[in-house]
Amino acid sequence: MPEHDRQDPGRKAPDDSAVVPSDNAGMTKPSSSLPSDTLAESPFRILHPVRQSSPLLVASPHSGRAYPSAFVAASRLDFQTLRRSEDCFVDDLLQGAADRGVPCLLADFPRAYCDVNREPWELDPAMFADKLPSWCNTRTARVSAGFGTIARLVSSGQPIYGDKLLFAEAEARIRSCWQPYHTALADLIADTHQAFKRCILLDCHSMPTEETRPAHTRQEPDFILGDVHGTSCDSVLPRAAQDFLEQQGYRVRRNDPYAGGYVTRHYGRPKQGVHTLQIEIGRGLYMDQHSYQRLPAFERIQSLLSGLLQCLIDAAAVIPS
Repeated sequence: MPEHDRQDPGRKAPDDSAVVPSDNAGMTKPSSSLPSDTLAESPFRILHPVRQSSPLLVASPHSGRAYPSAFVAASRLDFQTLRRSEDCFVDDLLQGAADRGVPCLLADFPRAYCDVNREPWELDPAMFADKLPSWCNTRTARVSAGFGTIARLVSSGQPIYGDKLLFAEAEARIRSCWQPYHTALADLIADTHQAFKRCILLDCHSMPTEETRPAHTRQEPDFILGDVHGTSCDSVLPRAAQDFLEQQGYRVRRNDPYAGGYVTRHYGRPKQGVHTLQIEIGRGLYMDQHSYQRLPAFERIQSLLSGLLQCLIDAAAVIPS
């Protein structure tokens, strides 16, 4: 969802934030969005190709749909409204990545539960009954807007909780979801860089699209590419991606209004050979935004993204190591 893109990252997590990735990273998650008691067993999945054949990685941090039952019960929202923050089906759109020799990291926990495209301790003190530790970053624009690591609101603006939380609940989510996800992502980046002397990370999201006007009259973009205004990756990558998508007839915009979230800004270090590009995919291209059902065009967009991965693989070959 787009709220993650507009701000700069703040302070880092305390030194004890790194943990070993879950041994259950390859477990299968529920195929539909339902309350679940299995989240702790499977915070994320990594879809590994038989052989990684290029420096490209892909990730989907916001498409998780295993909602812990206790979280659903604590929310003041009905379940469908609670899902407003999902980057719905982005994980399924990326199922062809392994066929291109590209590893794919997929969060299984929902964004409304814990947002890994934030700093780890970016928390709103007004949400908690007890005092937050001093290391928490409580003054960012994201926190003020209601979209910290533990969000106060869903993306459509409704408050999630009827009662205040204890910090222990936020800490448990961060240590069981945020930290393992980022440990796994950092390991994938390091392993890829070691193997190929560079790494290209495509961080994949979706955005709501306008439905009140006929499709042929809309001016909004179908895709938005974010490279933090040219600082998170070599310029060849967004240029190649934009050319590819526009050649297929889609409207593309760069960095407006979504330039890149925490992942893009934190991991994008092109001078060190790590390039991060964010992509926002218009949901109206592939799903009904009210019923949460796939459209007939879903497979076409899935195939389009597979072609985009190959485009980025080809573009990566001309980036100096």
